[in-house]
Amino acid sequence: MAKGRGRIEPNFDVPEGRARDRGELDLRLTREDRPGAGDGVAKRSGGGARQPNKAPARTTGRAKASGRGRRRRSWLGRIVYGCVVLGLWGVIGLAGLIAYHASQLPPIDQLAVPKRPPNIAILASDGSLLANRGETGGRVVSIKELPPYLPRAFVAIEDRRFYQHFGVDPVGIMRAIGQNLTRRGVAQGGSTLTQQLAKNLFLTPERSASRKIQEAILALWLEHKYTKDEILELYLNRVYFGAGAYGVEAAAQRYFGKPAKEVSLAQAAMLGGLVQAPSRLAPNRNLPAAQARAAQVLAAMQELGFASGQDVKVALAQPAKPANARGGGSANYVADLVMDVLDDYVGKFDTDITVQTTVDPSLQAAAEKALTDELNAKGTRYNVSQGALVSMRPDGAIRALIGGRDYAQSQFNRATTAKRQPGSSFKPFVYLAAVEHGATPDTVREDAPIRIGNWAPENYSHRYEGPVTLRTALAQSLNTVAVRLGQEVGPKTVVQTAQRLGITSPLQANGSIALGTSEVTLLEMVGAYGAFANGGIGVIPYVVTAVKSQDGKVLYKRSDNGLGRVIDANADGMMNAMMHETFVSGTGKKADIPGWDLAGKSGTTQDYRDAWFMGFSGSLVTGVWLGNDDGELTKKVTGGNLPAEIWKTYMTQALKGQTPVPLPGLNRWRRQPETTASVASAAPAGPGGLLGQILGEPEAPAPRIRATTPGLRLKATASRRD
Repeated sequence: MAKGRGRIEPNFDVPEGRARDRGELDLRLTREDRPGAGDGVAKRSGGGARQPNKAPARTTGRAKASGRGRRRRSWLGRIVYGCVVLGLWGVIGLAGLIAYHASQLPPIDQLAVPKRPPNIAILASDGSLLANRGETGGRVVSIKELPPYLPRAFVAIEDRRFYQHFGVDPVGIMRAIGQNLTRRGVAQGGSTLTQQLAKNLFLTPERSASRKIQEAILALWLEHKYTKDEILELYLNRVYFGAGAYGVEAAAQRYFGKPAKEVSLAQAAMLGGLVQAPSRLAPNRNLPAAQARAAQVLAAMQELGFASGQDVKVALAQPAKPANARGGGSANYVADLVMDVLDDYVGKFDTDITVQTTVDPSLQAAAEKALTDELNAKGTRYNVSQGALVSMRPDGAIRALIGGRDYAQSQFNRATTAKRQPGSSFKPFVYLAAVEHGATPDTVREDAPIRIGNWAPENYSHRYEGPVTLRTALAQSLNTVAVRLGQEVGPKTVVQTAQRLGITSPLQANGSIALGTSEVTLLEMVGAYGAFANGGIGVIPYVVTAVKSQDGKVLYKRSDNGLGRVIDANADGMMNAMMHETFVSGTGKKADIPGWDLAGKSGTTQDYRDAWFMGFSGSLVTGVWLGNDDGELTKKVTGGNLPAEIWKTYMTQALKGQTPVPLPGLNRWRRQPETTASVASAAPAGPGGLLGQILGEPEAPAPRIRATTPGLRLKATASRRD
């Protein structure tokens, strides 16, 4: 070490031997090399001079210790470092995964809640709901319309932290995982209401990690876009409740027969519990399971303070039960008819609409009960399984329509779609054609065997009464007289007469048309009979009176339009007089209702395949059909027995409390009670019959016989006729 001006210069030369011995150049600093360290060392060594031979040993020992410590820190550091790196890569991977799945969705700035399919609310004449149609099964409701406990039921059981989380609930997810692990199965899901809504709005029901990621992304978007109450309202109007009901309004109507705003706490709890498994928990399919689930909802509501203990106690003591569908479900036949004709009234629409109808819910229920009770009591014995009923005002407004025995079992509408032979209920069109060609109720025709080519029609009883008035012949449904009249006026005239009154089905202009062999629908027949009931004005049966949009805008309103006059008033009076006799002494005597003037006609087809009863008062026209869908023969069901009984049961209820309305023209042509009289003032037709009258040929004189004689003979066989 050189001395000069008191300063020590550093020397970087390493002795050749030392470097060679160690084989390396050690430039590491030791403690002694640091400023001030030499003094301490000198003191410890007892002198001012350094001891170069001992320093390397101490330095080497410290270096070894330092190396061991550094190796220990490196091992722990590597773990920490690895975790940090893995975490960073995990975050990067998750971000990439989210970005990938987000790219599969529409751009956020273009994302919008899809429109809910429009609902068609079909209302009765009194404004009550008959049925909903559309994909959802119910209208949109505002959360403000609902009782507070209804939305709270869903929050309590599906997402109790709904108002605290941001769309995805980590706390709820961890709680669900814990409960699922402890219960050794999937007992609870971690999806929030917002996530469920996102799935319903945008995604498929697929269960996959990909879908869950997209669900979470969309839930965050919903929470950013809408308030909590708006999200809950969307949820309540979109969630599926089973049985084709989407939304809480549809579910309330479907299961409880009331709007959502009127449900009780017990019913709200049942609805809240349904969304977990709509098919399994539907109260109309598994009531015990639905009530057990509702009890869980009530417990959750009480725990969260959404319902008081007393209210919960009452709800548990009186659990909700499903209500029976109005009219046994028959209102759905009306709804189907409305949907069939709706396109004729309104064009395309994309919001909820309401359709006002003419149907009276009390009459609809009465008609359904009358039909089903009769079939339940006598259907098996008479081998008849199906029926239909249509009742309308004389102006064409349908008041009740039953398309079958049970809508749940068969949606085929036998009132509007099924075409069956009307049998003798078609005869009034034949008689009207004769009246329009000069006949009257007192005109006489021969009830005797007749042959047309190879066809020889017979009466039901295989007996013949000889000369009878048209009034008696129609009341007793004598086939040979109807065939004779049909031949006199011509089958084409009969067809044209029926079509003029509103029959639209194809009719075959042949000899058998007089006996109702061409197929028609029940609705057509009731519409045509309406002209008899209203004094001769043709009507088109209708069920829709108005259509309105959700905001009250009138999209359609019915205006009075019919077929105009189709029957002369005097001719209509004669027809009503003849058909009135059906209830006095003919095949409809069982259906007579004291105090009312009634008119109509029964009908039975060959081999008892179809049975009809058509009848009307001055205020209501009703037709009944019974038979089997496959055309199987009944066991002697005639128009005068089961259909007449159904008709009377229904009409008695329908006319109850009303003031009797006279039939148009009846009093002028009503038969006056007599003990002994001529059968008719007109003589039986000669060789030319009615055609001879039309051409001016004289009729042969009518033999004078006691009116009571054929009446007694006919009465004995009336129950065997149609």
